[in-house]
Amino acid sequence: MRMLINSPQTVVADALRGMAAAHPELDVDVERRVVVRRDARSGGRVGVVSGGGSGHEPLHAGFVGYGMLSAACPGEVFTSPVPDQMVRAAAAVDSGQGVLFVVKNYTGDVLNFEMAAELAEEDGLRIERVLVDDDVAVTDSLFTAGRRGTGATLFVEKVAGAAAEEGAPLERVAALARRVNESSRSFGVALSACTTPAKGSPTFELRDGELELGIGIHGEPGRERRPMMSAGEIAEVAVGAVVEELAQIGPADGPVLALVNGMGATPLLELYGFHAEVARVLAERGVPVARALVGNYVTSLDMAGCSVTLCRADEELLRLWDAPVRTAALRWGL
Repeated sequence: MRMLINSPQTVVADALRGMAAAHPELDVDVERRVVVRRDARSGGRVGVVSGGGSGHEPLHAGFVGYGMLSAACPGEVFTSPVPDQMVRAAAAVDSGQGVLFVVKNYTGDVLNFEMAAELAEEDGLRIERVLVDDDVAVTDSLFTAGRRGTGATLFVEKVAGAAAEEGAPLERVAALARRVNESSRSFGVALSACTTPAKGSPTFELRDGELELGIGIHGEPGRERRPMMSAGEIAEVAVGAVVEELAQIGPADGPVLALVNGMGATPLLELYGFHAEVARVLAERGVPVARALVGNYVTSLDMAGCSVTLCRADEELLRLWDAPVRTAALRWGL
């Protein structure tokens, strides 16, 4: 195992110390594992809080800042944060307007955020929860009952954060977040497995010349294993699976937000080449791309591969997507 770390036991704490040094605009509590934008309580905004296991960076802490998340709770690698972290984050960002929890659909995350919401409400906070479950590859997996939460988490956090920045009330921010999730679908592909620091070996085995279709962001096995395919062939499978699902929730020719997301070890040279194939397949299917984002945003440590996320986007969602954002990992309009 060759990793740029001190030890598996300190990898998350070390990363948070590095984030604190690189981003003084954030309040990073290394010991308690909470990352908060320093002006979270100013302006009387709804707080938007998310979190999950580490290893998916820049999700979620990399999206804390103006126009996106108010706070994030990083757990250990591929392990849910605990309710105390979530309650602490909610209290740190609450300005009296309530707090939205954005929760990816994994069993640990769901249970812990649910408990945290109950505890926060006992302390007098108003809490809304939105579940992200956009993955079309499998119905159930090793980590969840129902569809997994993957790339659409970025869309949900961006739109919810923009709405909160504009001063929308909690119920409206939550409704928009749910609409984004309901309008989004994702499909992932692995060219190699990821290696967790604690295990020191791949989470699953892929023989030379094979790929895994429909993987999750924790290295879970996917829908099927096939011989290696070209970027164009992979795009046909991934986009086809997503568009087939999207056709059930909106007009087949409606515009979409498109995310081509790297899983951590795939260079931008390949991701942009893959996006060209995604754009081609969408054009052939008569699906216009209103906005596109390409890069490593919802990763799985050192996994090679990518995911495709599409979101049916009306004028309101596009306006909120285009709204200014300033975080460690996502910046435009300012």
